[in-house]
Amino acid sequence: MSIMKDSREAVMTGRRTDGTRVKRPLSPHLQVYDMLQMTSGLSITNRAAGVAWTIGMVFLVWWLAAAAAGPDAFANAQWFFSSFLGILLLGGLTAVAWFHTFAGIRHLYWDAGYGFDLPAMQKTGRLTLIATGVMTVLTWLIAIISW
Repeated sequence: MSIMKDSREAVMTGRRTDGTRVKRPLSPHLQVYDMLQMTSGLSITNRAAGVAWTIGMVFLVWWLAAAAAGPDAFANAQWFFSSFLGILLLGGLTAVAWFHTFAGIRHLYWDAGYGFDLPAMQKTGRLTLIATGVMTVLTWLIAIISW
């Protein structure tokens, strides 16, 4: 019979530089997070937004490369970005960019040592979501009006 209580303990063991055995802590995984909590949900969403923002930069590079390549390539890129799918993609990227920005500001607030009590976390989480929605709509309104 194994003396391990949890199968994850097998990956927790390691050796120091002098050869002695040591138990290393494991970082929490998605299974331990309660997705309905404001902090857990927004933290995971912030990471996903960072990945989406990074993938979205491929489209920015494509647009810039098309602009440098000439009128035909730029016309093709402009056709895509003015299509329904392109506008949906740009709208999503706008929301992702604003959410990632406001969640980053929230994390900077935490890094300064503020806002760790539960009411403040709930308040800043809601503020992050509201600010994301407001700024996304405002960005698109300004873009449509100035177009």
